[in-house]
Amino acid sequence: MENTEKLKNSKEVIAYIAECFPKCFTLEGEAQPLKIGIFQDLVERLEGDPKVSKTQLRAALRQYTSSWRYLHGVKPGAERVDLDGNPCGTLEQEHVEHAQNTLAESKAKVQARRKEKQKQEKNNAQPKTRKPNPKAKTAKRAQEKTVQPRALNADELSVGRQVKVNMGKGNMAATIVEINKEDVRVQLGNGLQMVVKAEYLSA
Repeated sequence: MENTEKLKNSKEVIAYIAECFPKCFTLEGEAQPLKIGIFQDLVERLEGDPKVSKTQLRAALRQYTSSWRYLHGVKPGAERVDLDGNPCGTLEQEHVEHAQNTLAESKAKVQARRKEKQKQEKNNAQPKTRKPNPKAKTAKRAQEKTVQPRALNADELSVGRQVKVNMGKGNMAATIVEINKEDVRVQLGNGLQMVVKAEYLSA
């Protein structure tokens, strides 16, 4: 049994009528200008066809004749054709001008939409692509280098002196409480005392 399910959208309807009337409708390349009143011819020829309704045919025909392919084909000297591809008279100038204006407007709208889309994409992408300022990083490193504590000489060590103890990742403030050759006992700000080598102390 033949599949008689209704076609879903104008694209499918256009493909179907192009299959039924290949000398009139085309899916590729430049389309031929259609005979005036071709909608009525279509309705009559496809009357009783379970796949398409009159409403679907009207919508599909409107989509077909407003496509860029069709509008390109509406040009001076072109002839209209009927469902069987027979010539039905040359295009009138006003129809050619109307088609050219419609095509220009349609292209301008698409161009404007494309520009707007690109603008939005650019705006959305900006926060993601923002790179850290390398100059700021260099300045920060330079600043870190300048605040590096200066190592103490042996003759600078004295009980009660405020010093910094190198604790690996950072320096902790401390006070010297006892000196025994290279070993120096210091008291940290939290009251804790520890013995460190003199080389780990700085001004």
